[in-house]
Amino acid sequence: MKTQDFDFYLPTELIAQFPTEQRTGSRLLYLDSINNHWQDALFASLPNFLRAGDVLVFNDTQVIKARLLGKKASGGKVEVLVERVLDDRHVVATVRASHAPKLDSQLVLADAISLTVIAREQEFYTLRFEHEKTVAELLESYGQLPLPPYIARPATMIDEARYQTVYARTPGAVAAPTAGLHFDIDMLEQLRAIGVTIAYVTLHVGAGTFQPIRVENIADHIMHRETYHIPQSTADAIKQAKISGGRILAVGTTSLRALETCASLHQGGLVAGYGDTRIFITPGYRFQVIDRLLTNFHLPCSTLLMLVSAFAGMENIRQAYQHAIKGQYRFFSYGDAMLIEREL
Repeated sequence: MKTQDFDFYLPTELIAQFPTEQRTGSRLLYLDSINNHWQDALFASLPNFLRAGDVLVFNDTQVIKARLLGKKASGGKVEVLVERVLDDRHVVATVRASHAPKLDSQLVLADAISLTVIAREQEFYTLRFEHEKTVAELLESYGQLPLPPYIARPATMIDEARYQTVYARTPGAVAAPTAGLHFDIDMLEQLRAIGVTIAYVTLHVGAGTFQPIRVENIADHIMHRETYHIPQSTADAIKQAKISGGRILAVGTTSLRALETCASLHQGGLVAGYGDTRIFITPGYRFQVIDRLLTNFHLPCSTLLMLVSAFAGMENIRQAYQHAIKGQYRFFSYGDAMLIEREL
């Protein structure tokens, strides 16, 4: 398949620049891929699409303040975006500068932190923090919230709260698992009250999620790496639901990727534990765990659009996106949501 097969025209005014006033205040497009049918709804009506015995799997990663500004030893300005924290001293990051920094060169960020460039692989650098405090402490003190590149404004105090899910508890992401931004505490309690099981995985979303595909044939694309954790309680809840006829709903593509990666490594089963994933889900992929997907609307020619096209069928997604654009749905991180039934 070609990357251009997943292109579409999106009016700029449909890219959401701010969150809705209330977390649950967005719209919801329900897509029944089996019957090629969609329905306009409100996100607040999500419980009407669920039943007792269903399992919702959320990604509990927490967005860190991964953006740092500073300069090279030569004086040139730099912007560092942490992609992944390796340990208390080392990170993998992208570095924006007029000239690429050299190995063993120094960066000074926020006029307070000295870093050494120790390795480079493609666009990613390995950086060592030369400071007595840990990376986590330094990012919290000097970092900025890394809003997506299509949000054309600086981060504000509103984003400090709203570009984070209400259940975030495991720091490590540099981008929010945005499908989860629609939920508030009341919605979670409402779902539990009707007999829905709430389960969690952790997948630390990397900045690579925003990287464009630069190849003509999608088979040539190399996915970025992300780390994940599946707790034993989540694996058990999913196994029990499969036995009793419950449906597994992934809240977001990141939850889906963690579960499908694990299943692909263990012959369709789920085994609790930690791992890395570079899974690239494209049309033709056979899903082993997930029955339904809650997700936002994705960028043209993106790996996430390819994933939902694999889940729902390419033509179903094309038609649903055309309907969403015509209906003035809001797109991307702060945008509206889709609930998708998997194409069989």
